[in-house]
Amino acid sequence: MTKIDIFSGFLGAGKTTLIKKLIAEAYAGEKLVLIENEFGEINIDGGFLKESGIEISEMSAGCICCSLVGDFNKALREVVEQFHPDRILIEPSGVGKLSDVIVAVERTVDECPELKLNSYVTVADASKVKVYMKNFGEFYNNQIEAAGTIILSRTQKLSQEKLEAAAALLREKNPDAAILTTPWDELDGKTILSAIEKVSLSDELLEKMRREHELEEAEHEHEHHHDHDEHDEHEHHHDHDEDDDHDEHEHHHEHDHDDHEHHHHHHDGEECDDPACECHHHHHHADDVFSSWGKETPKLYSKAALDDILTKLDSGDYGHILRAKGIVNGEGGWLEFDYVPEEHEVRAGHPDYTGRLCVIGAELKEDKLAELFGL
Repeated sequence: MTKIDIFSGFLGAGKTTLIKKLIAEAYAGEKLVLIENEFGEINIDGGFLKESGIEISEMSAGCICCSLVGDFNKALREVVEQFHPDRILIEPSGVGKLSDVIVAVERTVDECPELKLNSYVTVADASKVKVYMKNFGEFYNNQIEAAGTIILSRTQKLSQEKLEAAAALLREKNPDAAILTTPWDELDGKTILSAIEKVSLSDELLEKMRREHELEEAEHEHEHHHDHDEHDEHEHHHDHDEDDDHDEHEHHHEHDHDDHEHHHHHHDGEECDDPACECHHHHHHADDVFSSWGKETPKLYSKAALDDILTKLDSGDYGHILRAKGIVNGEGGWLEFDYVPEEHEVRAGHPDYTGRLCVIGAELKEDKLAELFGL
């Protein structure tokens, strides 16, 4: 299987720098082919690419996002036949519509079962979001709207206020994409790749709860009968393991980054096809509806503020909260938090691509939760 990753973005957004970082830190050991078209401004020098074991396929025919879709398909198929790469990186022209490139790639993927459209990323200069939206309307907005992940460059140049404003503008155009707001030099390429390919934080937390439940079931197998209703399901839940090992997750979802505003509802006891779903694992009354609410945000939090927020989750004012987890930008460095009823922990964490948090429970009051976290 060959994964295809598309990197779009305007001239000067920093695509070359990003791709070099991913090649050096995230794609190690993979056989890569970089396809750029002749209108592309990407001039990664051949020496660097040869050292990285990359073959360069220069597209001979013009802009792939305009009328030359046929030639593009042919070029893609030839690359697969000639190199059988693990991954193809495509860099369309900076002025092209990302949606057109996606359609062109999908057409080829339909004809080649060994190809998979893995991701479509837009790199955007954080300091130019507002002015580009105004001046380049349709083309710029298409790159934002069609992206599965938006990777902001030059975020370290912006004040916290301007960064949050830029992220909000992008979020208006694209409610679903993961938006990377952390300066690249603070991140490992693998963390950036996880933003492009990763399951949402809520899916990750549900998966963790499912694993814990299975362990608990195994412990109780020798008991022929135990009363579910009286069982305290949380007593073993407070383990602070490193749950964010990106490599253990192989669920590559196409650009469905639902962390930003994640709603996942189901009734306890109903049949459910979602393998990460917790609906039939929790021993609660049948009329409980479990849901998860998640947000992504570049907002800064102090440890004291998080302690206060997590303590308030116990009040019952926000719904029946089972778990909460997050990694957010702290005033003195990144902070990670875990919550189970009546107990929580806030500790120093590693930088993530943006701040992310997730709450799981029944009858969640989402507006109140957003207000509590200041979102």
